[in-house]
Amino acid sequence: MSLKYAVVHEWLTPKATGGSELVVQEILKHIDGDLYALIDFESTNPQSYLFGRSIGTTFLQHLPLAGNGIQKYLPLLPIAIEQLDLCDYDVILSSSHCVAKGIITAPQQLHICYCHTPMRYAWDLTFDYLKSSPMGRGPQGLITRYLLHQLRQWDVLSANRVDYFIANSWHTAKRIWRCYRRQATVIHPPVNIERFSFQTQKEDFYLTVSRLVSYKRVSLIVEAFNQLGLPLVVIGTGPELEAIRELAQPNVQVLGFQPDSVVEQYMTRAKAFVYAACEDFGIALVEAQACGTPVIAYGAGGALETVRDIRQHPDSGTGLFFQPQSADALMEAVKTFERSKGSFSPDRGRLNAAGFAPKIFGDRYLAFLERCKEDYQSRCSPDKF
Repeated sequence: MSLKYAVVHEWLTPKATGGSELVVQEILKHIDGDLYALIDFESTNPQSYLFGRSIGTTFLQHLPLAGNGIQKYLPLLPIAIEQLDLCDYDVILSSSHCVAKGIITAPQQLHICYCHTPMRYAWDLTFDYLKSSPMGRGPQGLITRYLLHQLRQWDVLSANRVDYFIANSWHTAKRIWRCYRRQATVIHPPVNIERFSFQTQKEDFYLTVSRLVSYKRVSLIVEAFNQLGLPLVVIGTGPELEAIRELAQPNVQVLGFQPDSVVEQYMTRAKAFVYAACEDFGIALVEAQACGTPVIAYGAGGALETVRDIRQHPDSGTGLFFQPQSADALMEAVKTFERSKGSFSPDRGRLNAAGFAPKIFGDRYLAFLERCKEDYQSRCSPDKF
């Protein structure tokens, strides 16, 4: 009997083009399923691969300015995702970094969640969010804290609706266990390495590409290069853009938002790619290596799974880690890189990045799906009760 699949993601908008959206795109290449989301502004976007596709949505679709950032409706997200009626499907495949895993399912349905992260602003970034947002201060701060408390309770409760978790990294798997006390199988997300040109000759500048929000710690990178006096290019936009422009010395170029074609050119030509955030996976680090560009990254989170420090792996190193998460530590790492940059082989970076190719993701995801279906049928057979 042919099974009926539903794929559920949080939101689909032209502004949401990160690693989680790439996972959804790759899943849909292998699974013939119906797509659902809290909101959808991609099926009407001629530049999107989802243009013209029928996508199920929630009441949030019709709220003012939803397409510019649904996070403003954060307290409504849990109840919205629970309104999606998926009773007609046999298998639910959720792609979740916020509330997608919270869909309501029946006992006979199989629910597999690819978890990009337990929602950061409810867990790891709670205090960062409260400090940086006006909603975290004054009397309204008390309301915000209460809402986040309620959101954490719902988040743990809804984790019990998932039959099997997939994590995008071992770092995320640990966070899933810490937040939900659930085991997760690690399947790294797909990286379209063929999109990036491989180049062995590099130019004399460093590069960072990132959303300019506080936890990405781009200001830390700018502070370090202000003191080093070495050329740095910063690409990205976000609430910290103007503050970073004011912080930057003449050796630091802050380009703001740039189209993909420009990002790819800079990434291919850069002497090294610099990253200071603790990411769950960190797709940009793999993309840089696909260009043959070495990586200098904060040694925590997903970076430990995607970059090989040349000091520990002299024959296969693709970058350098720095710790702690400080400008001084980054400066020391850059100085080490300058002394040893001749030791880095662009071919090693490309070879390492190839381990995250879409085909590898697709094969592992489909194999895991088949194992889950067999295991679930076995556990739910009548003779088990």
